[in-house]
This record gives sequence, structure tokens and C-alpha cells, in this order.
Amino acid sequence: MFKGKGDEPTRLTLVLVPNFSMIAFTSVVEPLRLANYVAKRTLYEWDIASRDGDPVAASNGIAIAATRSVADYDRAPPNVILCSGVEAHVYKDNAVFGWLRRWAREGSHIGAICTGAHVLAHAGLLNGYRCTLHWENLDSFLEEFPDLDVRAELFEVDRDRFTCAGGVAALDMMLSEVSTAHGPELAAAVSEQFMHERMREGSDDQRLPLQARLRISHPKLIRAIAEMEKNTEEALSRDEIAERVGLSRRQLERLFRRYLNTSPARYYLKLRLNRARTLLTQTTMPVTEVAFASGFTSASHFSKCYRDMFGRTPRAERRAPGLAPEVRLAGEQDAFGDVGEEVDWDSGESMEA
Repeated sequence: MFKGKGDEPTRLTLVLVPNFSMIAFTSVVEPLRLANYVAKRTLYEWDIASRDGDPVAASNGIAIAATRSVADYDRAPPNVILCSGVEAHVYKDNAVFGWLRRWAREGSHIGAICTGAHVLAHAGLLNGYRCTLHWENLDSFLEEFPDLDVRAELFEVDRDRFTCAGGVAALDMMLSEVSTAHGPELAAAVSEQFMHERMREGSDDQRLPLQARLRISHPKLIRAIAEMEKNTEEALSRDEIAERVGLSRRQLERLFRRYLNTSPARYYLKLRLNRARTLLTQTTMPVTEVAFASGFTSASHFSKCYRDMFGRTPRAERRAPGLAPEVRLAGEQDAFGDVGEEVDWDSGESMEA
């Protein structure tokens, strides 16, 4: 993954983007520090760069000092890692993009953590490469860059590009690098220092399995929800979902009521509206396109459902300085009324049960 020179320490340059993820950043640096510690010699060295050499604040408000600016390099750094986080989709710095493109032309291995794929994509550095990023940003990223080869992997290494999903996925990517460059025994020893019980592969899932997320184990209900999650843009009918999981419509209704205290229609509508909220806050797609991408055929009806769910219209959502958490998907009372109120499958309109 990293470019090195024989027995010399491997050098990295971490470029900080404002509001970067602190946990992803430290999940890059700390495994390499511990690799040096366990090996009792310097295997990795790094410096920290910013656009102008000034400190950069992470999304948690803690500022990290940079050792230099991106313009201070006389030659391309061998390995560059973009560290970003919140609002990477709106980061458009042509000066930084220009330096990244120059370094790529001169042979740098360039990667990104968390949402850094947005930065690389805007710089034109992911064309023809596999890539990944945090699961929360996957849908919006795919809408903005439909021609890129985007995977829902923990991390992706493709020739001289590498990306990871953020959080502690960067730890697994660094452990993979240590294992490849210096052997699995050293990587295992570093993992033990973290009390990290298993070094995950890049192909591992980013998210917890549905059973763990929802704390349910009924196999047909899990399959029904999985079908809903896979089909938010072109919503399936109740009968289609029931048929795919081998149930009648009435059996499907009973499962949702028993285990999630809601109806299939309500659950599906919330999935689609949460997807819409992600697209509104992480892309510049027109509201009408967001509506269609979330399975709504009417922009006005989409706006009404969105306002009922989140307390503001889609357009107001984009102007909001702070973002509310996603609406929970099961077992709650919400703006649609209590669980006894039925919701029309296709429209989301409330009806008397």
C-alpha cells in the first residue's frame, strides 16, 4: 500500500481537512507508532500538513498543529493521506486539489480516510480506481459520482490509491499495511497493544448485522428489512416484499407489529426519509431529485412527509445550522402518530386503522 525505499523508514504525509475525524486520524498514527515501539526501531515516520501550515480543528473542536503547508514540499511526498470528516462533500479548495494532482503525477501513493474519498473524487484522483468511504456517506457519494467504482468495504487498496470507511477502519487498514510490509507477527503484536481482538479484512462489513442493530433474530423479518434497505429508490410493494421472504401480507404485518411495534409501511417510509435527509445534507442534488432518489413520485408529497417526520421542509433542512439525529426506525411514537395509526404503503399518508 505504502511506497517505501528498502530499509529506510516509510514516510507519510497526513493532510488535514477542516472538521476531520479525530478517531480516524489517530487510528492511522497510533498503529504506526506502536509498530515502531514493538519492533524497537523506526519503521514509519510522518508529518502533518495543512493548506497554509496552520493548526486544523477536528470535528470535536480539538486543533492539531501542522508541521508544514502543502506548498512547502520541494518534491512529492511518497505517501499522502487525506484526513477529513464532517462536511467533506462541500470542501472545494482548488489549491489543495492542484497539489494533490501534482503529487499524483509525480508518483505519490495517495489515500483518504473516513469521508476523504470526497476530496479525492473532487480532485479527479479516483477515476478508474476502487474506493470506499463511511457507510453514512455512501448513498450521497454514489449520487454525486455515479461513474466511480464505489464499494461498501471496510477499506480498499487499489494500486497507488487507498481509502477506508473511517472510525477504527483506519486501524485495520494500517494493521494490514504493517502485516504486508513487516509480517503478520508484528501486526498481531500491534493489534494486541490496542486490545483489538481481530484484525479485520478490507472486505468485512462496515455496519453491524441487522440482527445486532435491531436486536431481533427472526430470519424472515431480517430478510424483509434487508429488502427494504436495498430498495429505497424504487420502493417495493408490500406484496413484493412478502413474496420475496415467503410470507403473506398479513404475516408480514404481524411480524413488524410483534417485533418492532410498527407497521411495514411506517418502517419503510422512515428508511426512505432518512435516505432523503442524507442526500439533502451531503449533496447539492435538487430537492426534486432527492425525492425521486428516495422513492417518491411527487415532490410536494415528499415535502409534506419530510416536514411531518423532521419538523421542517427539505429546503429548510439545507439551511439549518445544526442537524437533528436520524428518526429511529422502530418501537417509538413519532410525528405520524402512535403505533395504532396505519400509513398508506405508497403515499405515506395517515389513515384510520
